[in-house]
Amino acid sequence: MPKEKPLAGIRIVEVEGIGPGPFAAMMLADLGADVIVVHRPRSGPVVGLKDRPVINRGKRSLVLDLKSEADRKVFLALVAQADGLIEGFRPGVMERLGLGPEICHNVNPRLVYGRMTGWGQEGPLADRAGHDLNYISLAGALWPAALDEERPSASPTLIGDIGGGALYLVAGMLAGILAAGRSGKGTVVDAAIYDGAAHMQNLLMSIAGSVEEGPTAQANPLVGAHWSRTYRCADGGHISVQCLEPKFYVIFLEKLGLAEDLDFAANQFNQEAWPRLSARLSSLFSEHSRSYWEKVFEDTDACVAPVLSPREAFAHPQNVARQTWLDTDDGLQAAAAPRFDGKAPEPPGAVRNRGQDTVAILAALDKDKEWPAKSEA
Repeated sequence: MPKEKPLAGIRIVEVEGIGPGPFAAMMLADLGADVIVVHRPRSGPVVGLKDRPVINRGKRSLVLDLKSEADRKVFLALVAQADGLIEGFRPGVMERLGLGPEICHNVNPRLVYGRMTGWGQEGPLADRAGHDLNYISLAGALWPAALDEERPSASPTLIGDIGGGALYLVAGMLAGILAAGRSGKGTVVDAAIYDGAAHMQNLLMSIAGSVEEGPTAQANPLVGAHWSRTYRCADGGHISVQCLEPKFYVIFLEKLGLAEDLDFAANQFNQEAWPRLSARLSSLFSEHSRSYWEKVFEDTDACVAPVLSPREAFAHPQNVARQTWLDTDDGLQAAAAPRFDGKAPEPPGAVRNRGQDTVAILAALDKDKEWPAKSEA
């Protein structure tokens, strides 16, 4: 019999949203929590989103109109049986619906109430609209992301929505649930992307030479150095290089035939030399295809890897061995992470249709009570 997942027996109620909240709930579902996503009634698809998004995998789906008094009672009955709740509205929206933390804690004092926002629950921007790029810009997380001749850019959602948002919400939910288990008292988790994105910069602020303004891209070796960047190849593909430690840098130079080149050998940490050496490497990598360079650095500790699409990553031998990317009935998706006891995670749960579990969930809430009839939205 397979071992229970770490969060088996934990129930999370998720109020339908977009972005980091649903992603955090997916992570909790991947880890074994019973996640019930409360979908709102709607007449058509949400612009820009798939009708069956991967981040809804493994969750059960219930359709409720939270503006309806009858459905709010159903929602609170769910809350009474839950360990945690996740919502991603602007501050005050849940309170106006009559479902804020105070009311929810009245029906379930142990509840961990997770709030996912961009700017946080207070401050002059709390009620302002924004998106991933805005939050990380104001938090100081985008500033060191480009050299002088480039515009600052970041991988969509990774630094803000997921890194500074969803992962911090997951950590907060788990910490809150652990604390509630000891004290019997729940809490409100205020997870703001702005806060999390800033918090992640503490690693960069620990780099030698960092000042109060933070390391500039030019002074930050992880951005400005010739040995920490991507290079375009002859076929349009790209290679990533990040040989920070001198022993790996030596191997990198050896594989390129540059071990005797004093300009490279003597200037790994010479900031003034980085632009010149980057230009030389750009020219060198542009002479051959990505596959050529993959073979050059194969089975070495040079810290070089091809830049792959998710589909290419799926076919890579590392993935064949580890099964991190999976081809499923719901499309290509990444397996649950992290892993436990050295075992690969089970296949991800299916993406349910909106409202697919409404009848079963209502029946389980109170077998003696007849809830208003519901159907899939």
